[in-house]
Amino acid sequence: MATFAKYRHAFLTGLQSNIVYRWNFALRGCFSVFHLVVIFILWGAVYAGQARIGGFDLAQTLTYFVSLIVLQFFIGAFNEDYQISEDIRNGLINQFLLKPINYFFYRLSVFSAARLVSGLLVFIPLAFALPFLWHYLVLPPELWRLALGLPAALLAALIQFTIAYCFGLLAFWFLEIQSFIILSMAVESLLGGQMFPLDLMPPWLFHVSQFLPYYYQMYFPAAIFTGRIATPAIALQGLVIQSVWALLLLGVAQFLWLRGLRRYTAVGG
Repeated sequence: MATFAKYRHAFLTGLQSNIVYRWNFALRGCFSVFHLVVIFILWGAVYAGQARIGGFDLAQTLTYFVSLIVLQFFIGAFNEDYQISEDIRNGLINQFLLKPINYFFYRLSVFSAARLVSGLLVFIPLAFALPFLWHYLVLPPELWRLALGLPAALLAALIQFTIAYCFGLLAFWFLEIQSFIILSMAVESLLGGQMFPLDLMPPWLFHVSQFLPYYYQMYFPAAIFTGRIATPAIALQGLVIQSVWALLLLGVAQFLWLRGLRRYTAVGG
């Protein structure tokens, strides 16, 4: 219970600090609505004269992108990698080495608090846009999508955070990690389904993407919720692969942490 209380306190502290900056998240949500308008215009032009593309109509594709924006605010890693790298560079990480606090769980608690605040705030601008979006939203009625989509979203959040955590730990070896982060974001945008639904790729490339972690960061939970994954059997198979990736990334994070600490203490950090 004492261990849980430590991270509950970190979560509550993170919640309070993020509520202070609530308008930053709300403003980012407004920009996301503007981004959504661009998506509507772009895909409306793509669908001009075509009823379906890749087996899905315009409403289904627009629903996918709306759900993607909501998921980004609930599970996306925004600047956790920079915060972790700053803790290492500025020596703030020393306080965690002297106390019985697991740095990963501390950061995960703060990340969870930030995503709860940003996720709830994104509904404010979406509420104003809803009267214009309502006729384009088509959500499948099957209850299994909610039962499997929620754990998929939680695992996606864990994968997103752990990847950001690993990039932040690179500060043990590199003074500047921005180039690594930019490269990762570019690959994630392409292979994570943020630029277009992955099922529109050639079948062989789409099949390959299903074995990469980027597939499970955003596309996978969004595809479950919006009907782009057809059956619960396919969703369950994806959950297994997603769980494997989460465990592998947690192992990489622990490896980088231990090796990084060894180097950090060796140079007098």
